[in-house]
Amino acid sequence: MNASGHIAASGQEAADIIAFQLGEEAFCVRTTRVREIRGWIPCMPLPKSPPDVMGVINLRGAVIPIVDLSLRLGLSQTQANERSAIIVTETADKVVGLLVDRVTDMLNISLRDIQPVPAAGGAMARACAEGILTVGDGMICFLDLDAIFAGDGASWAA
Repeated sequence: MNASGHIAASGQEAADIIAFQLGEEAFCVRTTRVREIRGWIPCMPLPKSPPDVMGVINLRGAVIPIVDLSLRLGLSQTQANERSAIIVTETADKVVGLLVDRVTDMLNISLRDIQPVPAAGGAMARACAEGILTVGDGMICFLDLDAIFAGDGASWAA
């Protein structure tokens, strides 16, 4: 994203995304950031961890943190159930599992269809989202994982 809040031209016209629900709201991330999608499994809580860090799981020998993405974004806590999913993602410097209510779709989108986050959303909203994607009569918030997890340090993530 460039300084004006638009996704920077990278010679790429399209992107593959994974869309998911947090409560009634739709969000998405680039598939290039997703290692895998798993069904919900309970995690081991970590003492004195931030409220959005639910704990850790063992993923084929690697211990990774599980974050309630809804809480991380300032929304209501996710109540994990059999429809919940863990999206194992890579940010710039860490691997983290994101608890979401459910994965809804995998789409190929045109980058030209992404609108900037309105100024009324505030600086934090604009910092955490690459933009807003309109699909049919709905909207999907296109998340920027690097921005969401910036400043956490690598000490808590794999």
